[in-house]
Amino acid sequence: MRLGLFGGTFDPIHCGHLRSAEEVREAFALDEVRFVPCGVPPHRSDRPGAAARHRLEMVRLAVAGNPGLSVSDLEVTRPGASYSIDTVRHFSGRLAPGDELYLILGLDAFLLIGSWKAWRELLTLTHVIVTSRPGFGDTLPYDQIPVVVREAFCYDSVRFGFRNESGKEILFKRLTDVSVSASTIRELLGKGKSIRELVPSEVQRYVQDQHLYYESPEC
Repeated sequence: MRLGLFGGTFDPIHCGHLRSAEEVREAFALDEVRFVPCGVPPHRSDRPGAAARHRLEMVRLAVAGNPGLSVSDLEVTRPGASYSIDTVRHFSGRLAPGDELYLILGLDAFLLIGSWKAWRELLTLTHVIVTSRPGFGDTLPYDQIPVVVREAFCYDSVRFGFRNESGKEILFKRLTDVSVSASTIRELLGKGKSIRELVPSEVQRYVQDQHLYYESPEC
């Protein structure tokens, strides 16, 4: 079993998230990519636009038709801030012999990993797949790897990634650029505009039925 964990606020989940998960799953022969919606983001001062229960349900609706994608409510139901180390410990402790765990991160998040809670332990428990942003090449230049990571990993020219003493790897995946973001979707909804084709139709209906992200009319 090769399991990928894809965390985020998913506020809301959109077609870019789904396409990214599918490309990563295929590229690294993962049996499953499991979306893990964040309950309380520890690195954000602002609150998500939708409550955790709504974000979780939107992810459930979005992945329902793809057998290679699933969703976990672990961080939504766990009290307190949602730290990646706690999630990785949970899943790594439940792996069977021969199973492999992969944490899927966007490039921006990866570049800040040295500020994460217990990041050194995290990098001994899971492989990390770093996905691109627009303009990102097939591999990340060595000088852009966070210094704290370079100290613990050696470059693997065969795998075009980095490996530490525990055998865990940091790998890079150039994604198809999909020009859509959750903030753009929230902005469109706030202006009363359509989000059709930016999110799955089931998510669009849920947003409408639950009146999510719409600004209250001025008095």
